[in-house]
Amino acid sequence: MSNERKAAIGFFERYLTLWVVLCMAVGIFIGKFLPAIPDFLGRFEYAQVSIPIAILIWLMIYPMMMKVDFASIKNVGKNPQGLYVTWVTNWLIKPFTMFGIAWLFFYVVFKALIPAELARDYLAGAILLGAAPCTAMVFVWSHLTKGRPAYTVVQVATNDLIILVAFTPIVAFLLGVGGVSIPWETLILSVVLFVVVPLSAGIATRVWMIKHKGLQYFEQRFIPKFNTITIFGLLLTLTIIFSFQGEVILSNPLHIFLIAIPLILQTFLIFFIAYTACKLLKLPHNIAAPAGMIGASNFFELAVAVAISLFGAASPVALATIVGVLVEVPVMLMLVRIANKTVHWFAEEKQYG
Repeated sequence: MSNERKAAIGFFERYLTLWVVLCMAVGIFIGKFLPAIPDFLGRFEYAQVSIPIAILIWLMIYPMMMKVDFASIKNVGKNPQGLYVTWVTNWLIKPFTMFGIAWLFFYVVFKALIPAELARDYLAGAILLGAAPCTAMVFVWSHLTKGRPAYTVVQVATNDLIILVAFTPIVAFLLGVGGVSIPWETLILSVVLFVVVPLSAGIATRVWMIKHKGLQYFEQRFIPKFNTITIFGLLLTLTIIFSFQGEVILSNPLHIFLIAIPLILQTFLIFFIAYTACKLLKLPHNIAAPAGMIGASNFFELAVAVAISLFGAASPVALATIVGVLVEVPVMLMLVRIANKTVHWFAEEKQYG
């Protein structure tokens, strides 16, 4: 990987798996030897939502939403084939293949290793990940594969808007099929709290800052101010969740590995579905690679937030979504490498918007 590409992903993102493992160790230590801390934090809840974790998740999602230029949607009608691939893959294929693969492994392949009740919870976590396509990190994967930035922005912006209307019914349907009953009002509240609110705040902040300070100031000076806050929010959130999850992990340490297997297989499957579709449509590589990356990667912040809202921070459902964070970066870097070695499969670059 060239120096330019190493710089693109950044030190923190490149070693995200390591940070997750460290957070797991610290969180489990706190849960086992300092149980008063999670007990104290557990008191601050409203409608089953942990207020401290909700605040930290907002600190993660809000900066992401500011990065997305929703004004780019006016270009949605220009060269729409790449957008069609993204939409169909993310919303008509991905949630259902995730359900199928996770169900197969948790209930059949790993039946002797995972009790039925835990299998149901892990399936619920996988469903939440499968219904949440990636947002901010797609810009990193797109850059690493030399994707067309303007087109990637449109792909991400339209997916963020689709989340508003498609996430709730898809999750509710698949959880129901998986035997998990959830109150609709709690799920809708989760989407409002962790999508609508930060999305609205991000759009408002972006518009106001660009109007008063200019685009260059916004992108080069204002957005970078949130990098440390985002990192702090993610690491502290993971540590708190792992402090609640200590008993589950210590009782079933193998389960982290077992959960990761179907998630990784799903990631590769979805990438190649979108990537192959773009090849068949004779789209250029700088459209095909980001299209594959958006579906393969997950908006894990949203999945974690909704898991906590619906089932609680101590639920194995939340643990399953965190495994998605654990495997995200190394798997996506493998797909970046595959995409960069298969540029010759695709048509010459065209002037896509």
